[in-house]
Amino acid sequence: MSKQRTVYVECGKSTQVLYVIGTVINVDIYKPSPPLCQTFEVTSSPGAICSISDQKNSNIAAQSANRWTLSKEMLLQIRVDQVSHTPNDKKVTVMFYKDDLAKPIDQMILELTAIIVSLDVDADRDGIIEKNNPNKGSWKWGSKGHGAILLVNCDQEETSGTDNSDDKVAVFEDLADMSHMILRTEGPNSLPAGYKLKLSISPPDEEKVQIFRHDMTKMTRVLGRTEMSTDVEFTKGNNEIHFFAEGLVFPNVKITKLVTIHLDLLQKVHYQDIPIFTEQVVFCLAPWIMTPNTLCPAEVFVCSVKHNEKFLEDFRGFVEKAQCKLTICPESKNLSDLWIQDEIEFGYSEAPSKYLDVVLDSPRDRGLKDFAYNCLLGSDFGHINVAGEDGNSLNSFGNLEVSPPVTVNEKEYPLGRIIIGSNLPNSSEGRKISKTIQDFLIAQEVQSPIVLYSDWLVVGHVDEFMSFVPAPDRKGFRLLLASPDSCYRLFNKLKEEGYGEAQMFENQSVKQVKINEILNDQMLHEMNAFVQQCINWNRDVLKMELGLDEGDIIDIPVLFHQSDYLEKAIAYFPDMVNIIVIGKFVGIPKPFGPLINGKCPLESAVRSALEPLGLDCTFIDDFTIYHVQLGEIHCGTNVRRKPFTFKWWNMEI
Repeated sequence: MSKQRTVYVECGKSTQVLYVIGTVINVDIYKPSPPLCQTFEVTSSPGAICSISDQKNSNIAAQSANRWTLSKEMLLQIRVDQVSHTPNDKKVTVMFYKDDLAKPIDQMILELTAIIVSLDVDADRDGIIEKNNPNKGSWKWGSKGHGAILLVNCDQEETSGTDNSDDKVAVFEDLADMSHMILRTEGPNSLPAGYKLKLSISPPDEEKVQIFRHDMTKMTRVLGRTEMSTDVEFTKGNNEIHFFAEGLVFPNVKITKLVTIHLDLLQKVHYQDIPIFTEQVVFCLAPWIMTPNTLCPAEVFVCSVKHNEKFLEDFRGFVEKAQCKLTICPESKNLSDLWIQDEIEFGYSEAPSKYLDVVLDSPRDRGLKDFAYNCLLGSDFGHINVAGEDGNSLNSFGNLEVSPPVTVNEKEYPLGRIIIGSNLPNSSEGRKISKTIQDFLIAQEVQSPIVLYSDWLVVGHVDEFMSFVPAPDRKGFRLLLASPDSCYRLFNKLKEEGYGEAQMFENQSVKQVKINEILNDQMLHEMNAFVQQCINWNRDVLKMELGLDEGDIIDIPVLFHQSDYLEKAIAYFPDMVNIIVIGKFVGIPKPFGPLINGKCPLESAVRSALEPLGLDCTFIDDFTIYHVQLGEIHCGTNVRRKPFTFKWWNMEI
């Protein structure tokens, strides 16, 4: 619908009006008409289109140059479809008549200066800024949606901080990380006296965005932070002024995702600026998106620390087999902290014309605390911190997973769903993930988080009892769950086959233990019965929240035992669910199970479950360097992955 504007015109004089093409001017004909007037005529110059409407706003006549009987509530509606080349070159005249005599008794004249004013963005999300898109002033999700996108400019083109941490544009390459916005104007060389253009943002948006103006060889910040509005000149007749919007923060519980930029055409009336034309463009802050195991790997990370040379040698061979880039963080950078999965989570952020890798840095404050900022932040590689209590293990990012895409009760999650571990729902006891972290993940909106129960573990991370692997059938993946029941069934079968005296942990630094001893350990059995109940609770949640059935789940034999210093669980032997997935290649902690005819039945059980899915399984010795320190391969490695081909803004939310 066209924008409406009412103009009061007096008889016996000319009224000069600045008109914005695309709007409608309404003029009351009846009230200013002279006494005893019975009829009127309307004439207009080329380009000015007039029509008469009654009190119900129903059209009576268009382009009327005939004489019309005057009645109450009659409106003259004026549209102009040609830009003025000189001020006041479009004229509309209304002549009033007392009777049928040819001579009018009075007249009123409008002199219009017609201009084009349009603030334009990429509202249809195709990477191109179209002219005056009718949907630019709102946001709608979905493939048929609309609204521009604002990338949070959290990478580093220069050498000091993230690009959005100051109010400057150090290099013009940084403009590619911003959202282009064009103010288009057309008309006479300048506006009539008393008029001006103003660009502004609302107070809630000042911390979300800053706007730079691009003038030939310089960039000037004009909006954002402390600057709420700026005047913009109207010059040169047919002109474009280029602005670039820079996202400052990702959505969170206090910062909503939408940002609105206002454009006002103001007229000074009695020392007061009154808006006669207003429009707005709306941006949506691009979310941070986490990547699941089913996406293609781009780079694998691992730490080099004292005494893990053998692990690195084996791990390097595994990564080479997958033909993936390997980055080893030296001890000078990790300061003897090998848990790189706990420190950071890789993801990305995306707009139609730009993609950024973005690493989420945990509140964990140990040796790797500066690694992401010092070693990863760079051009097209962003960095964000998220707050939380360092002393709480559940705030480390081994406690974050994300599912592959799923459909649940006809609701599609094309970017999967984030999974986090916490205490039991509605419980005030135990550890739980920081509300700040949880609120941040919820605010991203596109990967609706699921909360599981993980506080029963000493470390308390979801990656200790679950993972995902790609699959060629069903939903395109399998959920792997640790299963003490599965392990006991396997060991009981081995006992029945006469292998009860076979021993675990051969050639390891811990005491070897026989299958029979494990089966006869009542305290161990009771602990694992409890663990199985905890995992079953999570199993039911995952089935419901991810739309899974039993065929989508693979039970992996794992046992847990109680910590010596906490009444919580830790893995009894290397936890084969705590894996790294690089395409079809899966790196699995070597369990050091009993050898039966030279083969480990624990490894065989996992191979028989995963290899039919086309997966290549490699068991890697992480016992001394990781397992005995309460972690495994997944905890000590990390993977940066390629983004989804699906665009987040096409989601139906």
